[in-house]
Amino acid sequence: MLSVAARPVAGGSLHINRKRSGPQPPVWASLQEIQRLRIDKDVRQKPRRMVPEIPAIREAKRVVLVRHGQSTWNEEGRIQGSSDFSVLTPKGESQAETSRQMLLGDSFDVCFTSPLARSKRTAEIIWGSRMEVMIPENDLREIDLYSFQGLLKHEGKAKFGDAYRQWQINAANFTIDGHYPVRELWDRAKSCWNKILAHEGNSVLVVAHNAVNQALVAAAIGLGTEYFRILLQSNCGVSVVDFNPQPRGNPPHISLNRLNQTPNPPIAAGGSGGRKTSKRIVLVCHGATQSNNEVAFPNMGYEPMNMLGVIQSQKTAELLLDMKIACILTSSQIASVDTAVAISEVQEAADCLGADCIPRYVEMKKLQDLEVEPTLQQPCTPDSWDSLNEAIVTKLWNQSKKAWGALLEELCADSEPERNVVAVGNSTLHVALICHCLNLTTEWLGAFHLDSGSITVIDFPDGPARQGVIRCINYTAHLGRWSIPITRSMASDEEF
Repeated sequence: MLSVAARPVAGGSLHINRKRSGPQPPVWASLQEIQRLRIDKDVRQKPRRMVPEIPAIREAKRVVLVRHGQSTWNEEGRIQGSSDFSVLTPKGESQAETSRQMLLGDSFDVCFTSPLARSKRTAEIIWGSRMEVMIPENDLREIDLYSFQGLLKHEGKAKFGDAYRQWQINAANFTIDGHYPVRELWDRAKSCWNKILAHEGNSVLVVAHNAVNQALVAAAIGLGTEYFRILLQSNCGVSVVDFNPQPRGNPPHISLNRLNQTPNPPIAAGGSGGRKTSKRIVLVCHGATQSNNEVAFPNMGYEPMNMLGVIQSQKTAELLLDMKIACILTSSQIASVDTAVAISEVQEAADCLGADCIPRYVEMKKLQDLEVEPTLQQPCTPDSWDSLNEAIVTKLWNQSKKAWGALLEELCADSEPERNVVAVGNSTLHVALICHCLNLTTEWLGAFHLDSGSITVIDFPDGPARQGVIRCINYTAHLGRWSIPITRSMASDEEF
């Protein structure tokens, strides 16, 4: 349980007093490396947002992207590319069926699908008995990998040596058979968006592949080829991109509503994009409050969760039970603290709940830099960032930068090889943290959307000093009936 007293600690945070027996482990040596890397990022040129060449639209559109289920070549560890020799495994069929159930009550006007068998079969399962025709689109095929295709991964390494290594560590500049596969893929993704958005339907389902879905998401929000393998796409993972019309014939405002909502929980131990990971940050948006449904609220942050928010926080705590949490950092606002306490209490009851053989100790800290409510005094949506005062945006950005640094330092504050850190706060602050993780600028603050009770998972397969991999953004499947439907009507969001 939490102590009433709290004392300041380094980095502008408050430490909640809790007892722990035994000596404290030493801080990882990589802390200095993280601090150096943060300085390097500051002086390194930030990426410029690549505005996609998307024509104006008259009505709002939502595009739901789904990767195919597990294929036979996925199972074998064979490089597929755009070859069409693999089919869904029984597990892949089951994943597709789970996705069908997840999207069963959702409304779609049309389905675009890759013509490759593994994707087409996944689309057929998800589309079910819907009467609308599925549209095959060749540009939705998987990345063209030429001579790599069909090889087992160890065969690719043995046969191609340096080229295979470049594919692993510098895919954006990888060349084979006179081609730049990732660059070609990004060009294809841009072409796909024009075809998809030209359809009159307002709610579109797209079933395709890992790499092409990565490219579609990245190209939509203005990210270049250097972000390949950073935005994870798991088998049957669902990503949602919103397009909202702008006045005077301008291109639509584009935001990523969610990334990689998977049939299975995203917090299971394992790899991230094919690489093992033992360091993870989970961003938890506190449960809903009455202010979530209001336009302006002078008491923002100083009110408790409503009944829906309490349910959401408990559901989140149950989801995270499958992951051993080392530390929770939370905003000092009531809704955030109550959400953090719910997570902590479930973690510490892990033995009673059958998730662990002994109780878990969870360190808990209040971090002032996670508290943005006094600065904002109003809710933020993806399309409202441009209307915010520049001074407010600058203050929020600088504060979130400090918070992100504190999270990275906390991630390496222990000698244990596995460490999971949870940050609980307002969705607006978490959007900024995602931008810092991706080394973006304030231009991207309107490119992401987070719901109350959602989680965002960031893995560090190369350690906290290197680029994080986004496993999921705005994951809400754990909330069940208490979550917002993926294809909800965009014209009446206030109903939710």
